[in-house]
Amino acid sequence: MDDLPIGRRVAYWRAQRNMSQQVFADRLGRSKSWVDKVERGVRSLDKVSTLRDIAAVLRIDPDVLIPRADAELEPAAGGVDVVRDALTRHPALLPRPDALTDTAGYRARVAHASAAYGHGRYAELLRRVPRLLVDGHRLPGVDAAELLVGAYRITAQLLVKLGAPDLAWLAADRCLAVAGDDPVLAAVAAVPLGQALRAAGRQHAAFETTVIAAHQVAPLEPEAGTAAERAACAAALVQAALAAAEADDRQTVAEMLDDAAEVTAPGSPDRAAVDAARVAAAAMLGDGRRAVDLHEAFVGGLAWRLLPIEHRAAHLVDVAGAYMHSGDPVGAGGLLLQADRLAPAEVRMRPAGRSALGLVLTGVPRPDRHLLALAQATGVGGGR
Repeated sequence: MDDLPIGRRVAYWRAQRNMSQQVFADRLGRSKSWVDKVERGVRSLDKVSTLRDIAAVLRIDPDVLIPRADAELEPAAGGVDVVRDALTRHPALLPRPDALTDTAGYRARVAHASAAYGHGRYAELLRRVPRLLVDGHRLPGVDAAELLVGAYRITAQLLVKLGAPDLAWLAADRCLAVAGDDPVLAAVAAVPLGQALRAAGRQHAAFETTVIAAHQVAPLEPEAGTAAERAACAAALVQAALAAAEADDRQTVAEMLDDAAEVTAPGSPDRAAVDAARVAAAAMLGDGRRAVDLHEAFVGGLAWRLLPIEHRAAHLVDVAGAYMHSGDPVGAGGLLLQADRLAPAEVRMRPAGRSALGLVLTGVPRPDRHLLALAQATGVGGGR
């Protein structure tokens, strides 16, 4: 949705709220014709008060309606430090709130944050996450744990992306604590904890954590259990497989990924994530040629499009190393350019992306102008 005009965004969120134009117009105190013109871009929305009224009816943050392409790679002042400050305010020590957080509005904010992560908009998330964490501990009712797990999960995954594994570990640990005794929520929370532990070099702990969580929700039969249980189980098993790959345990990698495949349906996004993990695991195990072959077969199929944009871009960055090890630095450079087109932050903000770009530049005798332009925009050596 990054490049959609405001009117199209209004139409999108109105549809998400299952509102007709007439119902939406009535709640705004406007005519149906006015709504139609706004959504088609015939009438502009240039008043902040009008944007706020629309956002209130749609139960979203007003910023969601404003295109931010120009700010996509501009983090909030302080960057990760702002998130660190929010995490250091321990929930038990927060002052009693004057007012509770609106659950419906908070749910929309978490959904937007999840969408922003899925599109690789990490700078935007750095601006949103601190407030999301604070407001999450003011939620009332039975949905509070589920929503707060979502907020902490996004925070931990973002911090892993930005090269702050210890801080990600803290966020993921909070996520697991909030999950409580709910096995599905615990498995969901175990995934970012596994990612944080892997990033911190604690592969054994990452493996144990995610395997235990997966077994707690694993259905007794491949097609048994709820969709949420199967998805949580598969995601935890994928993290266990990647931890095993980093520990050079080939047999366990195969077992974990085969188990994950058993609880996912062919042609589903969850199965696509398992297939992507097979490629990543091969690269981690040093099987460069096999990783390249698996990757090329994967991106040539329908499953590739089922992955979120962030996952596709991250996959391309990770597989670039396999191309380098296979003696194809030009191919590796092409993958980074593709990743940059999908989600620029994966190459320009993520330390792994910047490292991959630097490695490619040293391996290509004469980088093409697009790669040089990317290096210059990123500030990576070799682009000057």
